[in-house]
Amino acid sequence: MGMRGFRQWFAILFTLISTAIAFTLSRSISWHGMGEFPSLAELDRTLPGYRQFLVGATTVLGALLGAIIGPKLAAKLVAMGNALDRMSARDKVAVVMGVVIGVLITLPFLVLLARVPGVGLPIGALLGFTFVYLGIRASMGMKDEFLFIARPTDASKGASHQPVEGIKLLDTNVIIDGRIADICKAGFIEGTLYVPGFVLDELQHIADSSDSLKRARGRRGLDILNAMQKELTLLVRTLDDRIGPEAGRNDEVDTRLVMLAKKLNAKIITNDFNLNKVAELQGVTVLNVNELANALKPVVLPGEDMSVTIIREGKEINQGVAYLDDGTMVVVEDGRRSIGENVDVVVTSVLQTVAGKMIFARMKDGNGETEESHESGRYRAGGGQRYKVR
Repeated sequence: MGMRGFRQWFAILFTLISTAIAFTLSRSISWHGMGEFPSLAELDRTLPGYRQFLVGATTVLGALLGAIIGPKLAAKLVAMGNALDRMSARDKVAVVMGVVIGVLITLPFLVLLARVPGVGLPIGALLGFTFVYLGIRASMGMKDEFLFIARPTDASKGASHQPVEGIKLLDTNVIIDGRIADICKAGFIEGTLYVPGFVLDELQHIADSSDSLKRARGRRGLDILNAMQKELTLLVRTLDDRIGPEAGRNDEVDTRLVMLAKKLNAKIITNDFNLNKVAELQGVTVLNVNELANALKPVVLPGEDMSVTIIREGKEINQGVAYLDDGTMVVVEDGRRSIGENVDVVVTSVLQTVAGKMIFARMKDGNGETEESHESGRYRAGGGQRYKVR
């Protein structure tokens, strides 16, 4: 049965049930006289057919309420079913536990309310829904505590407390950067990724910024996070309550992230150089996306040939600047006059910095030799023509 068919049949069934309930309640009404108000029996004697009218009106009202509420309730149930489909197994277990806890708490009240005629059943149903809801909320809030319960260790043998494996925390910068999604798709990162609640708050704050550039970056981060949730079944958890007194909620996000990682024995995935250094000083393992990108760049040795397109001039005289496909900067000596052209160069040296790798190269002439080593490779201009110096 499709979703549309389920909604239709549920709405019809709910309407029939509400009509039957209204009819049953109207038949069981016992209206006693009170003050100036006559009893139902007196009204029925004064106005023949009044009871039948009351039963019919109540039944019609029940049918109308069922027809109005039924489709909306069916839509809510379908939405809840879709949400359950997207839940992880741990979330589903938490929901079931919450329902069981709520029902168990409600049972004693139902026994007491069963003795109250008329209003006992509605009050019991309301209490049941309330306790089930609170039970689900409590179970969903504690499922992370279940996850991070320490695993059994060989404490009797003097073994140290073992950290929970596979937990990785994402910071705001690496989410906005976006490369983490491709890295996860490629399978380079295993285990569960967690985005703390305060990181989500910072991301939302950036997305709501009045600055157009910041707003675009924040929205990009939210889009990437949503895509990771859908495509990679990324688990997003709010773990602020595990930070402890060492870091308050008014501290900077980086400080809270480091303290949270220490509490959970987790790793931090980032591309922020400063956060990387601070976390390492605190003894927290850091996975830097930039370091991974540099490690995956091809190794270039002095003396190798390559073909590059010079796109702009360099800082020094006659220098040209080109970029490889992976973003590595290539500084070409005497390349300024070839801006916009694809030229062959020879690598002279490679400089590795914290920010990345930089390659220095020299132009080659048509014979495959560098212009510095070619004896006739120097020119002088005069009269609009170039003359070789012999």
